[in-house]
Amino acid sequence: MRLKDKVALVTGGASGFGAEIVRVFAREGAAVAVVDINEQGAAEVARGVNGPAVPIRCDVTRRADVEAAVKATVERFGRVDIVVNNAGWSHRNKPLMDVTEEEFDRVYDVNVKSIYFMTQASVPVMRKQGGGVMINIGSTGGIRPRPGLTWYNGSKGAVNLLSRSMAVELAPDRIRVNGVAPVMGETALLESFMGMPDTPENRAKFVATIPLGRMSKPVDVANACLWLASDEAEFITGVVMEVDGGRTI
Repeated sequence: MRLKDKVALVTGGASGFGAEIVRVFAREGAAVAVVDINEQGAAEVARGVNGPAVPIRCDVTRRADVEAAVKATVERFGRVDIVVNNAGWSHRNKPLMDVTEEEFDRVYDVNVKSIYFMTQASVPVMRKQGGGVMINIGSTGGIRPRPGLTWYNGSKGAVNLLSRSMAVELAPDRIRVNGVAPVMGETALLESFMGMPDTPENRAKFVATIPLGRMSKPVDVANACLWLASDEAEFITGVVMEVDGGRTI
């Protein structure tokens, strides 16, 4: 098992990409903290894996919640080897002038500030342990942006770049930091990304822009995270891995 004896904390772990990351990590031997504002959903995911898993309610936009989630993980499992900052949010696809300040703040709080809070809470633990891995879920929107999601694209561009900058700064602590940039996937945010009803016809319009001919699936993202979290990638830091079927080419 590729993550045997590792402890992972996954935000947004109750659904979508996060839930599949939890399942794949658990299958590969990790003990997992399933962190989500949806406590019931997190508990269901934790119960469904074959291995040690604990649900932790956490609003990633609140420093106290994030600190408590890291503390609870350490208290339960003794350490934190891997953090996956997966929790994300988007305003609905619409003209940039129509996005409200409240929507803007929510996007940046969930997508960017949460990583700041998690870094502040988890890096001291990893330093004390002698190392660790952090994986930040960015987006192809931060690499090849398109109209309608401008402010969301900006937040994910920040995630992509800060992953690389963090990698350089934390390398002396033997903390590897990488990003994963998925193309639009079959998750709860799909309709917000498209800005139109989720119909076969509207999906087909977007899929036509992906060379491999489909959207991303949670397992695609989970498998990328698995490799980056494993010892097989021990010399890999500062990359933003595009999981996009060729979308950003």
